Amino acid sequence: MDGVKVDGRVERGEQTRRQILRRAAEIASVEGLEGLSIGRLAGELEVSKSGVFAHFGSKEELQLSTVRAAAAIFVRQVVEPALTEPPGLARLERLLDGWLAYSENRTFPGGCFFYAVQAEFDARPGRVRDAIAGYGREWNSYVRETVAAIPGITDPDQLAFELIAFLEMANAQSVLHDDPQAYSRARVAVRARLAQAGTAASTARR
Repeated sequence: MDGVKVDGRVERGEQTRRQILRRAAEIASVEGLEGLSIGRLAGELEVSKSGVFAHFGSKEELQLSTVRAAAAIFVRQVVEPALTEPPGLARLERLLDGWLAYSENRTFPGGCFFYAVQAEFDARPGRVRDAIAGYGREWNSYVRETVAAIPGITDPDQLAFELIAFLEMANAQSVLHDDPQAYSRARVAVRARLAQAGTAASTARR
């Protein structure tokens, strides 16, 4: 029975940790990672400050854990659904559509979590910046690899750069300017650029 009690406490502890990190990611998407504090999270979630501190131990560890949690949510919502499509154009389209839905539907209230926090830490060396930059590189590389799997694409780096720019512009226009057309414009731009790339690829194969 003692083992059952211990397992129950562990599960409750993990559930509390997930709740803390979900709320932390929501706050950070609007106010930045510097807007996080153990006291604030404890108050909002009605748990003890000592309990929150026990999970993280420092503000930096709280920030790092929040970045990791946001990345896991991003992967579940954007990357994993795209993997149900075969490599090629269908997977790329699903990936880009997934990113736009992730931002448009406000998975995080401030739009894309990583777009929100990268400017905060881009010129500040340290573990938090390294973590944010690392996930950014992984995303850019994954888009590039997905593009490169399409036959006939001659410059996957350039195409990936342009497509990511469309996504980020939609997010920025929506969050900063409340532009209701930002995501539809981005979808039009993505379709047009992919059609252009497809035409160029077909010509190159002839």
